Amino acid sequence: MRAAAALFGVLALVLTGCTNVPEVAVDVPPQTEAQLPEATAQELSTAVAQAMAAVGASGAVVGVWAPWSGEWVTGVGTQAIGGGDAVTEETPFRAAAMTRAMTCDALYVLADKGTVSLSDSVREYVSGVADIQDVTLEQLCDGTSGIGSYSDILFSSWLSVPERVWSPRELASYGIGRARVSAPGEAYRDSDAGYVLLGLALERATGKTASEILADEVFEPLALENTYLPESAADPVDGVLRGYVGLRDAAGVMNCTAPLETTTMSSSFGFTDSGVVTDIDDLGRYAQALATQALMPENTKRYAQPLPAYTDAPSWYTTAGGALQAGSLVGQAGAVPGYATASFADPSTGLTVAVVLNNSSMGSGPALALAWELAAIASKAPAASGETAPEAGLPWTAQQYRDSTAAAAVCPLPEAAPAEG
Repeated sequence: MRAAAALFGVLALVLTGCTNVPEVAVDVPPQTEAQLPEATAQELSTAVAQAMAAVGASGAVVGVWAPWSGEWVTGVGTQAIGGGDAVTEETPFRAAAMTRAMTCDALYVLADKGTVSLSDSVREYVSGVADIQDVTLEQLCDGTSGIGSYSDILFSSWLSVPERVWSPRELASYGIGRARVSAPGEAYRDSDAGYVLLGLALERATGKTASEILADEVFEPLALENTYLPESAADPVDGVLRGYVGLRDAAGVMNCTAPLETTTMSSSFGFTDSGVVTDIDDLGRYAQALATQALMPENTKRYAQPLPAYTDAPSWYTTAGGALQAGSLVGQAGAVPGYATASFADPSTGLTVAVVLNNSSMGSGPALALAWELAAIASKAPAASGETAPEAGLPWTAQQYRDSTAAAAVCPLPEAAPAEG
């Protein structure tokens, strides 16, 4: 594990002749070099166990950092139900929708360099695509293009022919072909196709591959040493956490004991929407960079006009700039076949959570609920010696998301421990 001081604190990379990486700082409170108290860690462990059981996950990787109190970073469970290698904190995994925020990072950095403009039409860079002439690059990042999604259309194809290679244009075409529900710029609509189009546009504008763009503009400046977008879309990702999808039988009952494995699925299905691979330390670090806008030029208005994350969402849950805002936390959450991932950070207190579950049967919801439950637990962690706990709170309790996870469970939950005494 990397030293806590290197992971969280002010991160600076010195410009060198060989890497040509500019200096970047992630300005958050320094992380105390301690483990979270045993009582807090036990609460966190119980929450992870329930979330894993609820979706039928055999493994998870989790990181929780409370700068004033300590950290809890661990792999939980095994690579397969009933056994297999232990999951460790170093185990890499697919980052899912965290890729969206990274793609938006690249857009804003390239706009600051003058390579593109946020107001450029996507048609300036992606030709031969109908009905997108009024869509800007910024709208693709914000999710306000009006373009639909492809994942629900193609999901069964991904499972039945996991080795198939999908071109980004083909993926995007399925989302573009769906009926528009709003004009560009008017409303938020979850759109994986939009982030794929954004990646294609940035490739054309720079003459680089999407893998190179993200490495140059995001991963290297932030020292995300174990994060990358696979260059070869034809190949599965080697060495990652094994991933699974539970399937329902004719009666609608989830198969929790023998889910379908998706680990070797072609890496082509995600591209700049959900294709990045990372590990838990890098994901936590990235969440802090995203929350503090570490890569953004001064006076960036990336989060200035947030929209509800969904119809009738709580007022504290919004989206803008390829990120989600939940109370004081900023991050992302999503699912791809086999993996449900979420990571959030508070730019003021430095509180950070990152999670991945290796079963996507219930989509991104369980990972999101777990991340928020962990954040609520850690936000109340006592201060370590010489530290001061922040006063800020969250607009939810750990119990709320513990209950919602239990209510939504599709697999048997662990029995509650008997009360002492």
